[in-house]
Amino acid sequence: MSLRDTTTSMAPVNTSDLIERLDRILPQTQCGQCGYVGCRPYAKAMANGEAGPDRCPPGGDAGARALATVLGVTPVPYDRSRGEHKPYQVALIIEDDCIGCTKCIQACPVDAIIGGPKFMHTVLDDPCTGCELCVPACPVDCIIMVPAP
Repeated sequence: MSLRDTTTSMAPVNTSDLIERLDRILPQTQCGQCGYVGCRPYAKAMANGEAGPDRCPPGGDAGARALATVLGVTPVPYDRSRGEHKPYQVALIIEDDCIGCTKCIQACPVDAIIGGPKFMHTVLDDPCTGCELCVPACPVDCIIMVPAP
């Protein structure tokens, strides 16, 4: 039985509209904690009945409830085994320690890190989603997460 089979409405669902509605609710961190490569693929999986609304740690319980409401399924808390729900944060590079390896740039799904090979890098706060994918990529541990400005 798919998630769509459990909805209370029998009206036809426009899948592209449903994907759009679900994607707008998701936090757009593109972190992959849900098991998909980004928020839109997760929204598509939910719309197609392939995933439940409980897979997004950045969205927390409130996000899971909102997604369940749109899907017309019973709300459940988000799956804590996928990660911790945290306040919005951004990456910060300790510039004195940066060796310019570009590994963080390659790991960033939203191009929020700028710099060149063998030059110090920096994070642009506005596009940074706080996904933390750059942290393990850094071989010198010069990236920390800080509260968003």
